[in-house]
Amino acid sequence: MFDSAGDQARARALSSPLRMRILRFCLHEPHSNREIAEEFDLNPGTSLHHVRTLLHSGLLMAVDGRPGRRGTTEIPYRATGLSWSSTMPNQGAILVQAFLDDISGVNADDLGVWRLGLKFNAETERELIARISDLLVEFKDRGPDADGRPLSIMVALHPELRKTKGEP
Repeated sequence: MFDSAGDQARARALSSPLRMRILRFCLHEPHSNREIAEEFDLNPGTSLHHVRTLLHSGLLMAVDGRPGRRGTTEIPYRATGLSWSSTMPNQGAILVQAFLDDISGVNADDLGVWRLGLKFNAETERELIARISDLLVEFKDRGPDADGRPLSIMVALHPELRKTKGEP
């Protein structure tokens, strides 16, 4: 399933919904271990474990140090973007859990949610997936707007489970 040890390390690192959320937090601006721990209500040691896992797998990178508290130098970390093209076992469940964790406490009126029922053959389904992927890549490649606010998008396509026979 994996081509290299790096692929395996990335898959292991991405197997945690919390680490997926840390990557999202560090996507557009770098954050120190202290800031990550504060954002996710973690003990700094626990946060550092997750940061190191993401660093060693190439999913996070350290950027230039900056003055920290009490004269220390803190190292901020930024997501590298490798998670976009990395695969992992149980990917759907991990991404859904990260999504649910992210929206916990968000006012329902602030959520944009779309759900649409479709019925396509395999060729049309592949076309839809390719077009959605192309659109998401186009916006990902634009980079962040300097005056933008952090947003997340999750598009889920899944077969509907049927209790009755007769539907494919």
